[in-house]
Amino acid sequence: MPGNNRLDQIDHIVVLMQENRSFDHMLGFLYPDKRTPSGKPFEGLKGDESVPWNNGRVGVFPIDASAPDAYFMPGADPGEGYKATNNQLFGTLTPPTPAPVPAMDGFVADFADAIRFDTQRGDKIYPGTKPENIMGCFTPEALPVLSGLARGYAVCDQWYSSVPTETLPNRAFALAATSRGRMDDKHQKGVPPFPYPSIFGLLDHAKPPVDWAIYSCHQQLTRLDFPDTVGADPRHFGSFDDFKAAAANGTLPRGFVFLEPDWRPTGNDQHPNYDVANGDALMRDVYSALRGGPHWDRTLLVITYDEHGGCYDHVPPPSGAVPPDDVASPTGFDFTRFGVRVPTVLVSPLIEAGTVFRAGGGTPLDHTSVLKTVEQRWQLGPLTRRDAAAPGVGDVLTLDAPRTDDPLEGVAAPVSSGNNPAAGTTSHLQAVCEALAAPAGT
Repeated sequence: MPGNNRLDQIDHIVVLMQENRSFDHMLGFLYPDKRTPSGKPFEGLKGDESVPWNNGRVGVFPIDASAPDAYFMPGADPGEGYKATNNQLFGTLTPPTPAPVPAMDGFVADFADAIRFDTQRGDKIYPGTKPENIMGCFTPEALPVLSGLARGYAVCDQWYSSVPTETLPNRAFALAATSRGRMDDKHQKGVPPFPYPSIFGLLDHAKPPVDWAIYSCHQQLTRLDFPDTVGADPRHFGSFDDFKAAAANGTLPRGFVFLEPDWRPTGNDQHPNYDVANGDALMRDVYSALRGGPHWDRTLLVITYDEHGGCYDHVPPPSGAVPPDDVASPTGFDFTRFGVRVPTVLVSPLIEAGTVFRAGGGTPLDHTSVLKTVEQRWQLGPLTRRDAAAPGVGDVLTLDAPRTDDPLEGVAAPVSSGNNPAAGTTSHLQAVCEALAAPAGT
């Protein structure tokens, strides 16, 4: 662990992982002119970024928060699997190996394909949705909580999802530093999709053991993902109300806390095309619970997203990722490319306001950086080669004394004005939760 940070002053590492949004889509307009007020560089949007479409070009644009469809943008569910991600990055489903630097110019064309697919499948789409919507990006005024925390503490503008594909493999990397070759969300009823050790088992077997908990806003997913969570003591699991109560009375685990949003289309996970405003409200609730508790001064909150979900980002994901193990993917992917950049905000009273935090060496931040930070804090070994190579985030903690100001004082979460197009339907992750909870073989 680097010797100049205050990571040893942190007793609670809390992670909220949301669903399927890219960095530019959520935070690209955070700082105008790609500079913070103090002049620090910020890899955001200039406003002139564009991609080809129909013999012309479509540019990025700020989402009008007053429009009825604003918080349901882009209006349909974009493509998010390995092939769709390749199409968005390279303009082809099958880039050569080794892959070139992505041009990041296939987003509108791929979203046009996704709209057709969603329509054929009968998925709910916001009226008037068009391919150009994928270039819409939220302004700080539209997302006052996420943007307020990003400005008031630290934003990571070079944090990448771990693999260029969809939800479950990236969540596996976030908690186990590998997907063991998996590049899709396929699963069997009653069978944990990732039958290998996770951070939770690593914490259990530490000497002395390090405590942990998973709190869920609705259905439990992570509990069903790994053998060491399936077989864990029930005391490690609770509802979001349990989380708020533990934060308030000082009984949060001294260790690692993982928060799951509500996966329902009317919930707060922010999966397209669900209500983004509900997710901003969830962040407000998480932050307020932690800040109002007795252990705020010794807490680090990480807010991130598992993958980009097909939403536009202009920064090419880097190559040079360390393959976690020797398990090959059926797709032929070799795990040496990171996934698309996702929004990540680091929150602690030991962080200077207005920080733009990046890794110091050649390896960028990705989801396994959370694992590395936990391992550094409690002096644990790595789970795989990927988290062994990952940079931690402890160096963001630079202040000698905890801050007492509140960057969200007077800030309220937004409320959407349109009608949720997916209300009354069952989300993909709801279906995954129900299948994993079912008896095997049924």
